[in-house]
Amino acid sequence: MSTYIESIILGIVEGLTEFLPVSSTAHLRITEALMRIPLNDAYWKMYTIVIQFGAILALMLLFLERIIDFIRSFPEGDDGRHTWSNHPVTITLAAFVCTSVPALLLHKWSERNLGSLTAMSLALLIGGIVMWLVDWRTSRYEADINEVEKMSLGQGIWIGLCQTLSAVFPGVSRSMSTIAAGQIAGLSRPAALEFSFLLSIPTMVAATAWDFIKTVHGHAGAGAAAEVSMNGERWIVLLIGMVVSFVVAYGVVEWFLYWVRKHGFAIFAFYRIVLGSALLLWGAKFLGA
Repeated sequence: MSTYIESIILGIVEGLTEFLPVSSTAHLRITEALMRIPLNDAYWKMYTIVIQFGAILALMLLFLERIIDFIRSFPEGDDGRHTWSNHPVTITLAAFVCTSVPALLLHKWSERNLGSLTAMSLALLIGGIVMWLVDWRTSRYEADINEVEKMSLGQGIWIGLCQTLSAVFPGVSRSMSTIAAGQIAGLSRPAALEFSFLLSIPTMVAATAWDFIKTVHGHAGAGAAAEVSMNGERWIVLLIGMVVSFVVAYGVVEWFLYWVRKHGFAIFAFYRIVLGSALLLWGAKFLGA
């Protein structure tokens, strides 16, 4: 199969799954295994992270007005009742720090010990069960927080720490961990989803930029990632993946917001449980990983 076609397929998978609570990492790995792309190839490992930039650009475009409004109103807020410590900008940045520091410290250990298909399958299954239980509980009670503007700094820190699970355990899903953590903290479904989107912007930009710089320019101690050499074809393949993920993600985010307001997250939890169980039973046989 042409590498350009492979990139289009992977871009579609990335755009479809990045913001859904189903783990884009696991779905990209499954797709790469099905297409017999070497899972340990340094270029493709970098590729699966960098094409996320296309998806995050789509999210930034969709939320541009909201982001500008938050920055403009800092620190008092539009209602004049906020301070620097409880403004959405501060809360988002605090959550990002609480995610990034542990993730950086544990990254190598996680990559070495938890990158197997079995570990991802377990993360999908367990995460699906947790998500279903949390969403079921949330649906029975009225949420305390219906808007991101009403969140506290403590709630943001809690969600940021929970997002670390997705960085340490591939297959957990950044969206799943932040949405479930938000619901546990008292946020409504739409509020938990919106904060998950906002937090994903600095998180994904930082992760994508770091891996891209480390790969292309080399980095002491970076291992195999520093050995990647880029040529014209590889740049085009990477660009195709980013463009496709941008287009697909743009449509998915708006659909996801609509679906959650109407139906909640149960269908995604069920999907995770089914997929995780199927991978545990037959993944090694059919994917050879």
